[in-house]
Amino acid sequence: MPENTKTTDNFELYLVEQGLIPQELYEKLKEQAKTQNQTVLELVTSQKILTPEALAKAKAAFLNIPYINFLDRKVEQEIIDLIPEDTYLFYKFFAFEKNGQTLSVAITDPTNIQALEALEFFSKKAGYNIQLYVTDDQSFNKVLNKEKQAGKIVGEALTEFAATEKVQQAMRQSQQQQKIGALQDLVQDAPISKIVDVIMTNAIDGNASDIHVEPTEKDVRVRYRQDGILKTAIILPKNVQSAIASKIKILSNLKIDETRLPQDGRFHYETAIKQVDLRVSVLPNINGEKIVMRILDKTTKVPTLGQLGFRGKSLQWVLDSLKKTHGIFLITGPTGSGKSTTLYAILSMLNDIKVNIITLEDPVEYFMEGVNQTQVNPDIGLTFASGLRSILRQDPNIIMVGEIRDKETAELAVQAALTGHLVFSTLHTNDAIGALPRLIDMGMEPFLLSASINCVGAQRLTRKICPDCKEETTVSDDMKKLFETELKDVKPEELEGVNLKDMHVFRGKGCEKCGNTGYKGRIAIVEAFPVEEKIQQLVLEKASPADIFEEAKKIGMISLKQDGLIKVLQGITTYEEVVRVTSE
Repeated sequence: MPENTKTTDNFELYLVEQGLIPQELYEKLKEQAKTQNQTVLELVTSQKILTPEALAKAKAAFLNIPYINFLDRKVEQEIIDLIPEDTYLFYKFFAFEKNGQTLSVAITDPTNIQALEALEFFSKKAGYNIQLYVTDDQSFNKVLNKEKQAGKIVGEALTEFAATEKVQQAMRQSQQQQKIGALQDLVQDAPISKIVDVIMTNAIDGNASDIHVEPTEKDVRVRYRQDGILKTAIILPKNVQSAIASKIKILSNLKIDETRLPQDGRFHYETAIKQVDLRVSVLPNINGEKIVMRILDKTTKVPTLGQLGFRGKSLQWVLDSLKKTHGIFLITGPTGSGKSTTLYAILSMLNDIKVNIITLEDPVEYFMEGVNQTQVNPDIGLTFASGLRSILRQDPNIIMVGEIRDKETAELAVQAALTGHLVFSTLHTNDAIGALPRLIDMGMEPFLLSASINCVGAQRLTRKICPDCKEETTVSDDMKKLFETELKDVKPEELEGVNLKDMHVFRGKGCEKCGNTGYKGRIAIVEAFPVEEKIQQLVLEKASPADIFEEAKKIGMISLKQDGLIKVLQGITTYEEVVRVTSE
């Protein structure tokens, strides 16, 4: 961080002054803050413009208070416990060192007057001189072992819940046709609310994309999907199953007495550091109701195509297609492969006051200022097809359709492209080449496809090696042969940072920062090709996918697997990850 030469008492302006936030971005944030009823600092945090660590360091420098990081530092529990637990958890500060009557305390928000007053009250009562430091939320959570705290809260809540014996009472009342009232009373109890809060908060603050609440024959298993992988988080006793399900249903405005049919809903939820929407799906099974909640963080900053993993010719072809005034760009892949995020990245690039951008989404995952976003609702007849028909009467320049699922939507997308609009959408196929035959199978005429589609891409998400525990590992002879065989025809400009004669591969050995998985974050592996003259001719001739693939290779397309292997040799991901996602 630049040397502290503070000339302002406004922290927001200080961030600009120190070069941490560009002036132009700051002006945009001020406008967003007005329209969204938030502060600039809240937007800086929610949009991840600065990391929590960078923001904490800036606060420390601004207030002339030392900053301290605890990610690699251990604090004794007996020191932490010098301050009452309810106090340090509520105000988010903790003691970490005691030297005589001087107590060193780390605080996450040194501008919180109530927290400072509470700390002053404690110091006078306990007779300590306080040496104050600033730390970040990640350090706070690590030191106080958030998972341990969560387990403690759940354990206490379960004990309290069992003591009331209201589960049995609710079951008896349900047999007397009083099930709804009994369950509503039950789920409003503090123990159940605490358990649901822990489930939500840990998932959201842990950057999970989905929460699974799964009843088994003997218990209830809670799993989080993090970096694309499901991980067991909490095991709950069977007797809380109905109460947990009913609490989530009430939050989602669903019928708590309906346990035989699937239900869908959504609700808003806030933690100390995030505000999210959750899309809820309830599905009855033989052991009870399985609930899956998709976490939608609309305030997340949209990444660039390069940050997502697009590179080389694939990136250039996509960018070239965006410069055209009309036509379709399709991105393909299975559910959860990051297709929607790619479309958002594209819209972010094209977002301009001079154009009218309209989207049809299911659901709206990111909020984009200046973009007209519509969520489909099949229950009232608002489908992708009917919505697209209406959009064409809204004078759009750019249209994003969440998914092409049927012939009607495909026909309308092509019609829009041929009448002067840029159209972006997704399709469920295994690779980019398969998109064209899939559309023909839907009933689309080849001559319409060849005239309207500009570019097709496909992607998968692989986990990235954790940078904090990354280490080089041995390249076996078999692996060397595989890399040489797969990459021998790839053009040199695509092999940036890779030497096939001197290969290096890496892995994450596992550390506290990555949950001992060896992975942290995800990146896309990508393939793309432009629908140029020769490929257009093959489409008109209804050529096989193999013939189209051979032609695409001639113009320089690299496959998903090849892009993945290049990223392995660049030290971004592992061979095992590439095999996992390309074998699906």
